[in-house]
Amino acid sequence: MKRSVLLGSASPRRRRLLESAGWRVEQVAPAIDDGVIRLSSVSPASTVEALAWFKSAQIVDVDAAHVASIAADTVCVVGDAIVGKPGDRTEAEGMITRMLGRRHRTITGVCIRNRAGRRLLFSDAAEVSMGDLAPERIEAYLDSGEWVGKAGGYNLEDRIADGWPIECEGDPSTVMGLPIRRLIPLLDEWTRSEDRP
Repeated sequence: MKRSVLLGSASPRRRRLLESAGWRVEQVAPAIDDGVIRLSSVSPASTVEALAWFKSAQIVDVDAAHVASIAADTVCVVGDAIVGKPGDRTEAEGMITRMLGRRHRTITGVCIRNRAGRRLLFSDAAEVSMGDLAPERIEAYLDSGEWVGKAGGYNLEDRIADGWPIECEGDPSTVMGLPIRRLIPLLDEWTRSEDRP
């Protein structure tokens, strides 16, 4: 049984999530900069699914070594606004500040496809509650640069480890960029389909 996928992302977090679920991962970065794409607040789920599809279209075709290719995109929804990756320190500060003391939703869209041309798009959402933080902790975090390349300017696993007052309802891996609870059963089914005579 093959358990190898082509991951259309340079994210070490997404790679680690797949490897922790028992998959071998080959990574290739798609030729698309989602940080410069204008995000629509009309349908956040459709937006991240479209971005995942665009990323999927930018990576190489799936070969015999892999069960499927995977591309994903993640955004946060704070109030009525879609929040992607911060472009600079000031944007990161604004994102984090708006999330303090309230709930926001994190949505990850995924596109998977196999070498036979089968394609599946889906999205998953989780609710995140972030408590208040002292200004000096926010400043120290911003100075660290850990917000770079992260939807909403933070990584859930890292912020929990650092003692931030943060809680998640739903799949934490969705907040970290790849909804493993939904994705792995789909990949397992595709693997079984390939193994059938």
